[in-house]
Amino acid sequence: MSSLLSTAPVKRLFAPALRRLEARGRITAKDTAKSPTTTGSGHDSGVHAEVAELRKQVEALRYELHYTELLFGDLGGRGNRRPTSKQIAHLEKEIRAVTGVESPHAAVVQAYRSIVEVELRGVGRIAGGTMNVLGKLVTTPLLAPPNGQVLEIGTLFGLFSCCMARQMTRYGVDYRLSIVDPLVDVQIQPGRPNGSDRSGSPVSEPVLRANLALGGVPEERVRIRRGYSTDPAARAELSDREYGVVIIDGDHTEEGVRADLEWAEKLVAPGAIVVLDDYGDTKWPGVTKAAEGHLQDSDRFEFLGSVATSAFLRAT
Repeated sequence: MSSLLSTAPVKRLFAPALRRLEARGRITAKDTAKSPTTTGSGHDSGVHAEVAELRKQVEALRYELHYTELLFGDLGGRGNRRPTSKQIAHLEKEIRAVTGVESPHAAVVQAYRSIVEVELRGVGRIAGGTMNVLGKLVTTPLLAPPNGQVLEIGTLFGLFSCCMARQMTRYGVDYRLSIVDPLVDVQIQPGRPNGSDRSGSPVSEPVLRANLALGGVPEERVRIRRGYSTDPAARAELSDREYGVVIIDGDHTEEGVRADLEWAEKLVAPGAIVVLDDYGDTKWPGVTKAAEGHLQDSDRFEFLGSVATSAFLRAT
C-alpha cells in the first residue's frame, strides 16, 4: 500500500484531509500557548473526534484507491488507463485541430469507456498509451472516411480492433475489418528483443479470435490473414477492395513503414484515412522518418496533422 500512497493522484485526494489536520493542529497549539488554563477535556475530545473522523475518511479513500488501481493502473502488464484532466484537454485540442470538430469531449469520453471495457473483457492489452489509443479511436471516424472497409496492419491481441469496430458502429458506419499480423506468439519488431508479451498472453490467432468475439465483433465482419504485410500472398489476398481506413502499426523501422505506406497507396479509396501509429514518438524514429520521406516523394497522401503520437493522412 505504501507505493500506492506515494502516487500523485493519491496525494491529491488526501491533500484536503491533511490540510484540515494541519490547520487543526496549528489552531490547537496556538490556543494552548495563549491560554493553557482554558483548554480542557472538552476541547481535546472535540479534536480527537475530528481526527477520528478524518482517519475514517482516509481509510475509505485507501479502499477506493486500491480497487481503482486494480482496475485502471498498470498492474497486469497493460498501460496506465488513468488520464488526467490536463491530458484529456490537450488531446481534445489536438483532435479539434485535425478534425475541425469544435467539441470532441463527448466522443473522447465514449471512446475512453470502450478502451476500459474492452481491456477488462478481453485478454492481453491494447498496445500504446491511453492518449495515443484515444486519439486514434476518436479522430478516425470524425474525419469521415469514405467507407467502412478497415485494414489494420499489426493488431497484437485484437483489442484495438474491437474498439475501432465499436467506434465505426457508433457513427453509423457499416464496417468490415481486415487484419494482417504474423501472430507468432510474441510481438515482433526488427532490431528489438522479441519475447513474451508483458501481459503474459500469447500473440496468437486463437487469442485474437477470442478477443474479437469477447469484444462484440461478429465473425462475418472480420477476416484475418496471418503473415507480414510485405508477404506477396498476404498482399494478394488483402488487395481485393478499396479501404476507407488503413491503420499502419506493424514494422516500425523506416524501411517497414515506407513499404506499408507504398502498399497503402494502392489500396485506399479516394478520401480514405491512413493512421500512422507512433508518429513523433522518439522511441520509434523510423516511423517519423518514413512518413516525412514518403510525403516528400509522393502526393498521394495529404498530411492532416497528428494527435498524441499518431499521424493522420488523407488519400487524394
